[in-house]
Amino acid sequence: MMKDKKIMVVDDEADIRELIRFNLEKEGFEVVSVSDGETALEEARLRQPDLILLDVMLPGIDGVEVCFKLKSDVAFKSIPIVMLSAKSDESDQLVGLKIGADDYLVKPFSPKVLVAKIGAILRRGDVVSSSSVDEEPVIRFKGLYMNPNDFSVSYKEAPLKLTAVEYKILYFLARKPGRVYTRERIIEQVRGDDVIITGRTVDVHILSLRRKLGDAADLIETVRGIGYKVQE
Repeated sequence: MMKDKKIMVVDDEADIRELIRFNLEKEGFEVVSVSDGETALEEARLRQPDLILLDVMLPGIDGVEVCFKLKSDVAFKSIPIVMLSAKSDESDQLVGLKIGADDYLVKPFSPKVLVAKIGAILRRGDVVSSSSVDEEPVIRFKGLYMNPNDFSVSYKEAPLKLTAVEYKILYFLARKPGRVYTRERIIEQVRGDDVIITGRTVDVHILSLRRKLGDAADLIETVRGIGYKVQE
């Protein structure tokens, strides 16, 4: 499938690491497994993985701090991180997304869903890196500025720190203000048809986006029973 792609799995449970390793290697991925946060930081610098699966609860440095350290380093900022956790609370997911995680998967999870999610994230990155810089228009709307050519985004000239998924959702909605999109359409746009996720995932990303937008939070409007839109 993606034989040139290297995945780093960070989890203190040996059986979880083995389950993930088995399923990823079966699909052709190269897998690096570590059991704690300090080793994860060292191995990330040494191995330069294409994607990191990162458990939240780790001995020593926990997953949240590891994610923050990696996303704060320009050398690792573009490496996708998928957080793994036994906690399904919305607030826990928001913590990971706020510090730069690209996605969040709740344990126990289906190995097939995990593999599909990883494949979609990596393909999305390949498309971004190979696409023409003139493909997508710059958006200027009610103080919001988005330039997909360099993935910059700001509101009233104040830069915003968005994850790749948050950026794609906001850009998708902002391209056509006033148009309502269902959760399913948003998922299809930012993830592709081969990933099994729920509309609740979109809700979490929208909530995180609103918090980051601050005073402009009401720019994204919930259309009850349907989905979301950017206000005209």
